[in-house]
Amino acid sequence: MDSALSDAAVQETPVLALKILVAGGFGVGKTTLVGSVSEIRPLRTEEQLTAAGRGVDDLGGVEQKRTTTVAMDFGRITIRDDLSVYLFGTPGQDRFWFLWDELAQGALGAVVLADTRRLTDCFPAVDFFEHRGIPFVVAVNRFAGTRGFRPEEVSRALDLDGDTPVVMCDARHRSSGKEVLINLVEYAGRVHAARLLAEVG
Repeated sequence: MDSALSDAAVQETPVLALKILVAGGFGVGKTTLVGSVSEIRPLRTEEQLTAAGRGVDDLGGVEQKRTTTVAMDFGRITIRDDLSVYLFGTPGQDRFWFLWDELAQGALGAVVLADTRRLTDCFPAVDFFEHRGIPFVVAVNRFAGTRGFRPEEVSRALDLDGDTPVVMCDARHRSSGKEVLINLVEYAGRVHAARLLAEVG
């Protein structure tokens, strides 16, 4: 085959990009998770916490936190030459939730990170994805010194649908973060396949 034609054929190979959101409450580890699994230097939009935010941001349980995401985090993982995963970490504070609708456009699914010390912080993200029909998994980020809970206990506490996966993770470790993403992609694939069958059936 002519070299020019061969190069053109390679360039025309369709590239599939999967979009995944990483959501959850303030200080739960979203920026850490995106950074640990991304193969590129992640784009971060973090700013220093200031005195002006003390009456707005709840720092209970994360008193040592000094920065916050004000728009999004972005990372990428290449699965193979024609398949990449784009990760978008959402901002955690209430005042930035208006960005979530834009970030959610075209998402395959989402990871809702949870901290068992502040489990109620998950409810807005869980509600957001449930109401929009976006498949999600809950990933419990295990912080040092916190009590361990079984996945079924977390599922009951968050009143999740029975088939919504709950997995344990350590957002600092690449292997743990990748395992969370594998669980999400597998689950989202099942959900989307079932919906397609329902539509054609």
